[in-house]
Amino acid sequence: MAVLVTGGAGYIGSHMVLALLDAGHESVVVLDDLSTGFDWAVPEGVSLVVGDVADQDLVTRTIREHKIDALAHFAAKIVVPESVSDPLGYYLANTVKTRALIEAAVKAGVRHVIFSSTAAVYGEPEVVPVTETVTLNPINPYGRSKLMSEWMIADAAAALGFTYVVLRYFNVAGADPKGRSGQSTPNATHLIKVATQAALGQRERLDVYGTDYPTPDGSCLRDYIQVTDLAEAHRLALDYLRGDGESLVLNCGYGLGYSVLEVVEVVKKVSGKDFPVRISPRRPGDPARIVAAADKIRDRLGWVPRYDDLQTIVTQALAWEDHLSKRNRV
Repeated sequence: MAVLVTGGAGYIGSHMVLALLDAGHESVVVLDDLSTGFDWAVPEGVSLVVGDVADQDLVTRTIREHKIDALAHFAAKIVVPESVSDPLGYYLANTVKTRALIEAAVKAGVRHVIFSSTAAVYGEPEVVPVTETVTLNPINPYGRSKLMSEWMIADAAAALGFTYVVLRYFNVAGADPKGRSGQSTPNATHLIKVATQAALGQRERLDVYGTDYPTPDGSCLRDYIQVTDLAEAHRLALDYLRGDGESLVLNCGYGLGYSVLEVVEVVKKVSGKDFPVRISPRRPGDPARIVAAADKIRDRLGWVPRYDDLQTIVTQALAWEDHLSKRNRV
């Protein structure tokens, strides 16, 4: 049977494709509209279907043609401040289109769903590290759009009999250790990508949005998870579901918190560059402090991270950014 990876030409989705291929999965199909993804990020031999995940006829044909039994859904909008200024766009992309995709996929015979969710569903958690059982209280449209999709998937699974794993990401960073993929979106807002671009002289400075948060140094505190480790969690989730595992909701993080200013110092240290940093006002929708309690994913999936070191993550990100800048000049 085959796996359909939506958003598989993008950052995290492309790493999922690599994880599946590295583990010997021969039948992988990517569905991507290429709005933020790249056709060159899809490995040779993997079928790329260019289109919208909400195109139910296209989804149905793709699933039946390739005999797909499992769906890994990554396609989404992910920028928190943008979700505040364009909430309807986020509810369309992340909620309405997910509903259409799940309906078509299940009707066409998909039995297992892996859903790319976010720690933004927790909002400003009262307890850190955050467990999967704390009160869900998203504080921005991005988090709300993802939580609505989680609810839809759970309700549909109960009614229609498929199984799912929801993976709530904390902050994804780094690149494939073999240099095959990385964060390639030109205007991405991920801190480590932006900082590495500043270190390589591709940006004139790095903006730090707020240093008056209730954290040790006043900047936001986050749990950074390396993208290949994250992709491996998805692969393990697929094996788990195909082995008759019950539906699960799992955090994806290391349980290690780093502030924005700490990350900046690590990027400066690893790159050897002292790039300009400007302190700017807070961005709307940013929680002060969020770190994963990640025991459950280790216990239930047997997940063992290999790259849970911030310097390693930054080194990978720098190497990918350098590679990307040279590739784009060709």
